[in-house]
Amino acid sequence: MSKSNNRRGFIKKLSLSTAALSVGASIVSKGKSISYLKRSNGLGAADEIRLALIGAGGMGTEDTNTALKHEGIKLVAVCDLYEGRRKIAQGKWGPGLFLTDDHNEILKRKDVDAVIIGTPDHWHKQISIDALNAGKHVYCEKPMVHSVNEGMDLINAWRKSGKVYQVGSQGLSSLGNEKAKQLLAEGAIGTINYAEGFWARHSPTGAWQYAIPADASEKTVNWKRYVSNTTKREFDKMRFFRWRNYQDYGTGMSGDLFVHLFSSLHFITNSIGPNQVSAMGGLRYWKDGREVPDVMLGTFQYPDSKQHPGFNLSLRCNFVDGTSGTTYLRIVGSEGSMDVKWEEVVLKRNTRQSSDDPFMNAKASDNSAYSDRAKMLPPGEISFKAEDTWKGAHYDHFANWFNAIRTGGTVFEDPVFGFRAAAPALLCNDSYNANKFINWDPVNMKVTS
Repeated sequence: MSKSNNRRGFIKKLSLSTAALSVGASIVSKGKSISYLKRSNGLGAADEIRLALIGAGGMGTEDTNTALKHEGIKLVAVCDLYEGRRKIAQGKWGPGLFLTDDHNEILKRKDVDAVIIGTPDHWHKQISIDALNAGKHVYCEKPMVHSVNEGMDLINAWRKSGKVYQVGSQGLSSLGNEKAKQLLAEGAIGTINYAEGFWARHSPTGAWQYAIPADASEKTVNWKRYVSNTTKREFDKMRFFRWRNYQDYGTGMSGDLFVHLFSSLHFITNSIGPNQVSAMGGLRYWKDGREVPDVMLGTFQYPDSKQHPGFNLSLRCNFVDGTSGTTYLRIVGSEGSMDVKWEEVVLKRNTRQSSDDPFMNAKASDNSAYSDRAKMLPPGEISFKAEDTWKGAHYDHFANWFNAIRTGGTVFEDPVFGFRAAAPALLCNDSYNANKFINWDPVNMKVTS
């Protein structure tokens, strides 16, 4: 079906009944409509999946808490380089846990089916490859690698392993992204030509300034292992507990947050990525010893492809935002736009267009008295919102991973998708540091001259 036919079909649906687009109740008031979204793919318990956590910090703990909300999941082991986190894990999840500061000890265990990797970014590649080679399924936090030159090694290890690998950009399993993907395919905003995303964070104590335990020392932290795959330094508790502030371990604002926006955009548009990347930014406020910007702007060129026409993307991230909380992805087309969040999609259309309502058009042609009569137009703004009963994107992301493990199926955010989302985010750092445009081949997934 052509895009024009898709668009006419979408307008017809709006004209005849806004309820035709909704699942559940619909409320129309003052040109606005709210439709509530449902998910119908509930998963039941099957064979027990025995899980291990590698990296028990904030996100690793949150991942594990979410995973354990699913039936048939058992946590059997935890690895962390800080002794205090291992003790907390034992108190939280039970005295029977196997505890270690060496992830290889986890991977040797026959009672571990799958692992969650929640370590700092510089360990994602190696632990992922080790886990796949050991025959474990993997859920790895985003970005899946620390630099673009690590991507293909991990992809090749995954392809060889036959295991299920899910990257942890949980927005990929959100109702909002799924609805936006449907609306774009139906021609709701016409032809895409531009997209933009924004993510703001602000904290009185400073972004990424995670708490440092009072007992932090070389006696409680396996520092030598922490820096064994990067620059060797003397013990520095700031670099261990506030790792996102430093280039050796983290991937900056773009690796932490832009990657979410890339993941959502690529899912919605079926894109494989941009072919040109540029970034600017700076340390504007948090001059606390960190090495990465607290404000970053990225611009990206998406070429014509079989998936979509060419368009431009602009991304912004601000850790000095006094409003603290503005986050969105906006996709703009020739006839409207969508503001996409994980739990909501706001569709805005040009209400000056003529109606495609076949009934009203027929009335006008039947009787000349109706030729100049005003038409019924669809609402200019429609808000699709998740029902209150939805358990969230994070829960569904794990549901999809567990289901793929149990059924021998696949996940959408596999290492190929994950790398194509991570690469342009990581290239923002390279562009910023080198002060130049970077050309990227999204098909073959490599930097070009």
